[in-house]
Amino acid sequence: MSSDRPTLLVFCDSLSYYGPTGGLPSDDPRIWPNIVAKQLDWDVEVIGRIGWTCRDVWWAATQDPRAWAALPRAGAVIFATGGMDSLPSPLPTALRELIRYVRPPWLRRWVRDGYGWVQPRLSPVSRSALPPHLSAEYLEMTRSAIDFNRPGIPIVASLPAVHIAETYGKAHHGREGTARAITEWAEQHDIPLVDQKAAVAEHILTGNGNPDGIHWNFEAHQAVADLTFKALAEAGVPCP
Repeated sequence: MSSDRPTLLVFCDSLSYYGPTGGLPSDDPRIWPNIVAKQLDWDVEVIGRIGWTCRDVWWAATQDPRAWAALPRAGAVIFATGGMDSLPSPLPTALRELIRYVRPPWLRRWVRDGYGWVQPRLSPVSRSALPPHLSAEYLEMTRSAIDFNRPGIPIVASLPAVHIAETYGKAHHGREGTARAITEWAEQHDIPLVDQKAAVAEHILTGNGNPDGIHWNFEAHQAVADLTFKALAEAGVPCP
């Protein structure tokens, strides 16, 4: 990574690095972080995992040494989470994530398969994976910590996308509350927002995204990149 160019520091969930057939390396030129970085002629650092919420961004920003290394060089920071926060979760997130640690392996498979059967059936009546006010609180904790170390650095955040995933019973009743909480937080701190729903709904709702009904095709990545570029300009990033 070049040391004489700014870095676009992106905290994200899997929406930012999955394409129409599955997960992609963080340097794939077709995903939106790299499209934006190319437009800016910047380097990019993508820090994320599948299922990450705004709480995970806080943990990553404060505990991941890649974030520590990237922040001094960063020209801007993007919080590209909120989607998982708003998805329904029949089990509390912390409990659900413990499934991977169940032993012995046969019991883990049994529990995982059982949860896979339950999730789409209970999702329509389940609460969001993270309460909206907590999503906003974790974003603020992260913004404050970053601003302490890099005062005035441009920051952009995101509003949740949409999905038609059978694994969640096509339920997304938590999106409105999460979007409202993030919007209110962003307005308080003059943080430009990327409305992922506006960028990807046309592709997802017509069944032209990933067959899983939640991840995006490359046209959607381009649309998110276009909105992100505009948001960065609004945040004060000199855009070519």
